[in-house]
Amino acid sequence: MKRLGIGIDFGTTNSAAAVFDGKTVTLIPLEREQLEQSAMQNVQLDNDVAIMPSATYIDRNLQSKTGQSAIAQYIADNTGRTVELIPEVVAEVSQFVEHGEGAENNEVDTSTEKIYGAPVTDSGLQGRLFRGTKRLLGDSRVRRLLVFDHPFRLVALITPLLLRMREALEAQAGRITAAHLGHPVNFEGKDPYKNQLALSRLGEAYKYAGVKEQHFYPEPIAAAASYLHNNPGVAGDVLLTVDFGGGTLDLCVLKRRGESFDVVTTHGIGLGGDHIDQLLFRKLLFPLLGEGELWRRPGFDRELIETRFPFEDFADLLLNWAVTYTLNQNRYTTPVMECIEQGGPGRRKFERLREVIKHNLSYMLFARIKAFKAALSSQPSARLDIPEIDVDVTLTRAEFEALIAQPLQQIKESVEVTLRQAQLAPQEIDIVLRTGGSSLIPAVRSLLEARFGDKVVDHDPFTSVATGLAIASYHGLQP
Repeated sequence: MKRLGIGIDFGTTNSAAAVFDGKTVTLIPLEREQLEQSAMQNVQLDNDVAIMPSATYIDRNLQSKTGQSAIAQYIADNTGRTVELIPEVVAEVSQFVEHGEGAENNEVDTSTEKIYGAPVTDSGLQGRLFRGTKRLLGDSRVRRLLVFDHPFRLVALITPLLLRMREALEAQAGRITAAHLGHPVNFEGKDPYKNQLALSRLGEAYKYAGVKEQHFYPEPIAAAASYLHNNPGVAGDVLLTVDFGGGTLDLCVLKRRGESFDVVTTHGIGLGGDHIDQLLFRKLLFPLLGEGELWRRPGFDRELIETRFPFEDFADLLLNWAVTYTLNQNRYTTPVMECIEQGGPGRRKFERLREVIKHNLSYMLFARIKAFKAALSSQPSARLDIPEIDVDVTLTRAEFEALIAQPLQQIKESVEVTLRQAQLAPQEIDIVLRTGGSSLIPAVRSLLEARFGDKVVDHDPFTSVATGLAIASYHGLQP
């Protein structure tokens, strides 16, 4: 049987898988069938079949969908749906009740009283969507998540995704016995043992998905392995990788040793493109949806009460689009309608907020923000055009860079930490490898070029980790 290297990159936002036969790297088409189905249903999704969203959707029958299908089902089930929360039964109390004189044989009945808690059960919810679950793997406080009263371990929520990737790999390459599996240098969270816990959970999930022989491999090292394989004649022996993806920023320094390399140091923080998307949502859309506006309503003594609209109650639910549908209930919609009825200069903003809530538009808004961000990577200005809520914002690249000044500073600091750990000066670095989807932001390249000059090169931003893992698997490389 022909020897193959197998690489699986389970990412925070997206996932990919690849095989390497010693000569050619082949990316596995994870989304071909789902994209064909979505086209028939007129659902607009990403068009790269090798990249699968790291999403799991579980319905009331506890059946699961993954990837693009999970997102499409979530959108279909929740667009325009009014959330109806009912009180949840938290306990039942039983007591004996003896009938008084005149009752036959002094009958004794059991009286059962149900004790209700706060209204937290969404009676119309068709399914739960989980995306970004990788962020929780290193948090010891998160053990189980309730899905329709059934406790699901984190391992159970990501196993369907890993199983789908394994099955897609086997359809292309035959039975899999071993694989190199990517992981960030540092998982997100503050738990002191987050990395050990996260890798333990990932290992268990891969085992359930049928990947028995597991070789965990840091993602920035995999990206570097991919680059060196594709560029065997490149000059320079010391390479710094800056892998800026959807959920984490990962860095490493390698020193080439013949056809192989030694890992000098690694570093990583919880910063990614998803954080920048949320920042843009806050800065550009929140003020257009009612943030900072006044809420006027009658008081008990018929005097007018004027306060700031409690936008903070809406913010987190708007930013986490998988649960935005929960805003479609009276406790949120009533104050929005009152603000619309009061008129004034803020009325149009609250009408937009009502539309976002009523039609569950947060996922669409984030999709437009991602496209807007991508446009700013290739042109000096771009329009964030959202006709569904009558928003048309033009931003220059300079204005965009001013908005993301803090994340850029975090990247700069992480580069300096990596250099200190490696005990190397910038001039001792021969190649600076820029990879990961978020590395396409021009300000990231400018930041690196300011420090390293013309040593900065780009490499395969979305699939370099998966291809590098397959190459490392073939050669039996260890971190």
